[in-house]
Amino acid sequence: MAELGSVTWPPVPIRTERLVLRESESGDRAAFVELFASAEVRTYLGGPRPRDELERALPELPGRRPGLFVIELDGAMIGTVTLDRRDAERPGRVRPEGGEAELGYMFLPEAWGRGYAAEACSAALGWFADAFPGEPVVLCTQTANDRSMRLAAKLGFTEVRRFEEWGAEQWFGVCVTSR
Repeated sequence: MAELGSVTWPPVPIRTERLVLRESESGDRAAFVELFASAEVRTYLGGPRPRDELERALPELPGRRPGLFVIELDGAMIGTVTLDRRDAERPGRVRPEGGEAELGYMFLPEAWGRGYAAEACSAALGWFADAFPGEPVVLCTQTANDRSMRLAAKLGFTEVRRFEEWGAEQWFGVCVTSR
């Protein structure tokens, strides 16, 4: 996969029926703290981080990097979608050399169950398909994470394998993006 830095970043904000995918702004900082400090959000992501540590460590413009979309609903951040290069040293790959784009997402609990994750991830995958035609995107989630397992299926990811990592069974899938 070409580096995400090889495309213009940030892209023009992506608008869906209900959401805007955009670069982070200083007003998003409190929502970033909430995402990383939330025990609910971080259940399958290594647990919450201490709020006071986050308050000290997060920059004024958190999440400002290629591949990270802030998800906005009615002017407020409700989550993030990321497309990062998967570390080739980690288990799970579809190409021998690894390094595929990996889809990640986190949403505030009040945004759960309304289809926002599917809508935002579909939009991000559409952007990726335009920027990197035919490139595979992978997704890894704990098999215990029922919501992520359902979302992976809805987005068209197919299972490649399962493995043990971080003390839990992981589901690893792939989707080849196309428009």
